[in-house]
Amino acid sequence: MEHDQWPVPSEGIVLTHFLTVRDVPTSRKFYTEVLGGEVVLEENPCIVAVANGWLIMNPGGGPTPDKPGVTLRPPQPGDPVSSFLNVRVADIAAFYEHARGKGAEFLTEPLDRKAEIRCYLRDPDGYLVEVGQATGMLRGRFADKQQ
Repeated sequence: MEHDQWPVPSEGIVLTHFLTVRDVPTSRKFYTEVLGGEVVLEENPCIVAVANGWLIMNPGGGPTPDKPGVTLRPPQPGDPVSSFLNVRVADIAAFYEHARGKGAEFLTEPLDRKAEIRCYLRDPDGYLVEVGQATGMLRGRFADKQQ
């Protein structure tokens, strides 16, 4: 991609999401092959354009002068989840089959939740990714409240 296609706003802001990853090439491959992203920058940091957003990926590390007391690391097995990527698709069945064909492992197959059909998968570092297709919400039908 040309520099004019990088996530650099000419005014206002652009939202990107940073992922601390164990292996940049493995993560880059996942986000390009499974989510259809396009590599903007290979490494240092890796930037992948996905749909209308960007993911930035780099290995973790200790504090730096601009983030004192902050250590970055990918999730460890068993870590509680406090945030996740939410990907909206037009056809969840087609996406599910495509992603499985690329080696993605889903927690479940797509499930109808009244408002939407959704499923979850994990990326190579264990980050949770929700994939959903709006269905019932388009007709005023929403999911039951969680107990």
